[in-house]
Amino acid sequence: MRYSLRQLEVFLACAHYQNVSRAAESLNMSQSAASTALKEFEQQFDLRLFERTGKRLRLNELGRQLWPRAEELLERARELEATLLVHSDLGRLKIGATLTIGNYLAAGIMARYMEEQPGARVELEVANTAAIAQGVLNFELDLGLIEGELNHPDLEMIPWRDDEQVVFCAPDHLLAKRAQLSDEDLREATWILRETGSGTRQTFERALAGLLPELNIRLELQHTEAIKRAVEAGLGISCLSRVSLTDAFRRGALVELPVPQRDFSREFYFALHRQKYRSAGIERWLELCRQAP
Repeated sequence: MRYSLRQLEVFLACAHYQNVSRAAESLNMSQSAASTALKEFEQQFDLRLFERTGKRLRLNELGRQLWPRAEELLERARELEATLLVHSDLGRLKIGATLTIGNYLAAGIMARYMEEQPGARVELEVANTAAIAQGVLNFELDLGLIEGELNHPDLEMIPWRDDEQVVFCAPDHLLAKRAQLSDEDLREATWILRETGSGTRQTFERALAGLLPELNIRLELQHTEAIKRAVEAGLGISCLSRVSLTDAFRRGALVELPVPQRDFSREFYFALHRQKYRSAGIERWLELCRQAP
């Protein structure tokens, strides 16, 4: 074999960081050793994988074609190494989850996964839908658990479970005693919403199509708990996943506002790169997600 796995690691790190120094640091190598490995890799096959501008590296077309195949090969090698070392170890997983899923569903799945595999390492990144999708596309995440609907040629979107968003307010809010809200009530209300780019905001805007230009949006916040606290304080009404509101409804800290004429249903999805190798760990995580209540 004319190349080594270490050369592939250097190539992938350079593709990710677009800088040899940062790539070397991520691999605990000296800059000169990383530069040499990359140079030898290219020279062995008489090709160039990067365009070089000063210290910055940018993948050319050939490099972009090689990237996912190198990721898959290296992932298979890591899985083989883990199997040789710990036989049944499912290895390390890097999971991305949108805020609702990360805060209210992923922890239980992670606990089951790590209980099965005590030596496994799981990293969970919680961010909005756009950020998680980008992490999957950049091979920074093995798998994304997202709330939003995405169309990208390199992403495979697999339906996971149904969800429903709910409009809600504080118990002493003027709308709290209404049997249901009309479109006029929605126009006149003061709203506290998730930020643009989140799956929650995407579903809200789809459900209220036709009313959006007339809505009074007072605050846009990035965190579900911050929105719930603001609504409890009487600053306005909001719309979040029922999963995130179950406890608050049970305690009476917040109350649901029925809006029967609007459809707030949605689906949660698994997001995977189409060229990402599905290790045993990824397959087991998917299985545990499907088993979760």
